[in-house]
Amino acid sequence: MSRKRVAILISGRGSNMSTLIEAAKAPDYPAEIVGVLSNRAAAPGLAVAASHGIATASLAQSKFPSRDMFEDVMTQLLESWDTEIVCLAGFMRILGEDFVHRWEGRMINIHPSLLPAYRGLHTHERALADGVKVHGCTVHFVTPGLDEGAPILQAEVPVLPGDTPETLSARVLVEEHRIYPEALRMLAAGEIEMGKAPHLNG
Repeated sequence: MSRKRVAILISGRGSNMSTLIEAAKAPDYPAEIVGVLSNRAAAPGLAVAASHGIATASLAQSKFPSRDMFEDVMTQLLESWDTEIVCLAGFMRILGEDFVHRWEGRMINIHPSLLPAYRGLHTHERALADGVKVHGCTVHFVTPGLDEGAPILQAEVPVLPGDTPETLSARVLVEEHRIYPEALRMLAAGEIEMGKAPHLNG
């Protein structure tokens, strides 16, 4: 079986990254994690990835004169790993159009809401403020518009009386860890492609 070469972009602890690394250890999983790139040298996830024998790198956007130059170097790094698919796992940078178009259809993200609801940040706080009864998470293709790409999988989580952003986040994270490896499997196996509507229920 030819396995797709996957790079993961992180900014922090990389809990979703760890889930993808574990999933890819299965011999029948159609993807392998070949590199982890962070925009923060202190991201704890880098040490986790290195402990699994995965190549790591960090690039600080502040060291570059422009976002385009930063993303050009990111692309060079990803290409040096022969990357075929890019997974965003808590990468806290908005990506430029050129970079997104370079990987379009081959770059996916996990977002802590049932898109199109609550694009952007502070999703749990906003859901609680609105009094919604159901919240969740979405794996979606990355496009130039913020969190606007086509969903691949979604999972719902009930909002319980007395929930705080922290308790709600913890329950959503369990579902993130469940559906992200499955969405990557689907993409790597050629079961889905951007522009063709997949089944959303995780």
